[in-house]
This record gives sequence, structure tokens and C-alpha cells, in this order.
Amino acid sequence: MLDSNCRWICSMAQITKRTTFVAGIMLTFVLAASAQTEHPSEALSIQGCPGQANVVRLQGRALVDVQELARITNGSLNFDNGRIVLTLVPCDTSQTTLDEERKAAFSRAFMRAAIEAMASIREWGGVLQVIVQNGYPVQKTNAGNTIGVYQGRAADNVALASTAVSTDADYRGFELLKNEFNNVEAWSEAFVEARNSMSAVNLTMSDDPLNKDDQARKVVDCGQFLAQMFAGGKFQDDAACH
Repeated sequence: MLDSNCRWICSMAQITKRTTFVAGIMLTFVLAASAQTEHPSEALSIQGCPGQANVVRLQGRALVDVQELARITNGSLNFDNGRIVLTLVPCDTSQTTLDEERKAAFSRAFMRAAIEAMASIREWGGVLQVIVQNGYPVQKTNAGNTIGVYQGRAADNVALASTAVSTDADYRGFELLKNEFNNVEAWSEAFVEARNSMSAVNLTMSDDPLNKDDQARKVVDCGQFLAQMFAGGKFQDDAACH
């Protein structure tokens, strides 16, 4: 009987040990699941910056690896005498600059038409310069007819450029182009009128008549600016064209 009781007690002890072991394993899984529920994975994102960095929770604080922070912000790290220096740059600067450049860019069709129009305006202006500097008569003469031909060609090309306008940059560029045409036209008409009335004699006898004519100088300055601007393909502004 005693031996039988001993075997029963030992058997119960082994069962108890196995039950305790299984219970311990189950408790470990429960605690692990609870920990995952209480501390879900987190990531840090910075508005305007690509990518994200992992966040670690420790004693109620959210910690981020400084190298990861530098990575997602395109920043740089420097280590100097026990100091870590993180240099940050605005993440959206490049995108903003790119957007601004796109807005300032002319459409290809307008750029080609504007370059052609500007070339014809400069040819017209060049003819006027030669006539002014040499004091040629213009009333019912070859010189007067030449002015009319070049002016008509410039007007046609400006009209073609107007039909190619499709963006805000095109529109603003065309406004400057039209201003230059109008300024050359006003200068041309003023000179022809003065020449026909013989009041331009002092101008044509000057050593440097164009540099002493504010309107002519403005036309030349604007023409040079617009030729470079249209060739560059991006809108800019200049006081000489207003």
C-alpha cells in the first residue's frame, strides 16, 4: 500500500511539473503578445521629405536614430570632439525650385516663335540705326520703303508669336515682346516725322546720335535682354522693356 501511494504521489508531481511548464510557456506568449499590442511599430516621417525612420519607445520617450534622421532629410552628420553635428536642409526646397522653374519655362512653340519675332524686330531696329546714323532721307525714298518692309515683317512675326502663347510664362514673355515692338515702332515714327520736318538734323549730325537718344537706348537694351531671355527658354523681367 505504501509503495502504491508513493507511485501515485510521484505521478501527480510529474503532472504538476508538466502543467507548470506548459502554463509558463503560455504565459510567455501572452506577455509577448501583450507587449506587441502595447508598443506597436512606429515610424517618423517629416513633411516634404521622402522616406521614414523607425521609432523606438523607451521609458515613455520616442527615440530616432540620428543617422536615419540625416538620411530622410538629406542632411549631413559631422563628428567633432565628442559632438555630433546634424546639418539639415529644407526637404522641399528642390521641389519648390523645380516647380518655379517649370512655371517660368516657355513652351517650345512660343519660344521658337518669339525668337523669330525678336530677330525680325532687331533687324528692323538695325535698319533704323543705319538710317539715323547716316542721315538718310526717308520720305518717299528707298530708305523709307525699307523701314516699312522690315516693320511689316516684324509685325507679322509678333502676330504669329501671339498665337503660340499657351502658358503664363508665354503670356508674360509676349507682353515684353509686344512692348519692344511698340517701342521700336514709336521710335521709328518719331524719327521719320522729325526727319521729314528736318528737325532731326541735330540728331544726325551728332558724333553718336543713338547714345544721346534715350528712347533708342532703351530699345537697344530691351532688344538685347529679350534675345538672351528667349534663347534661354525662361521668363525674366527687365525695366528696359516697360
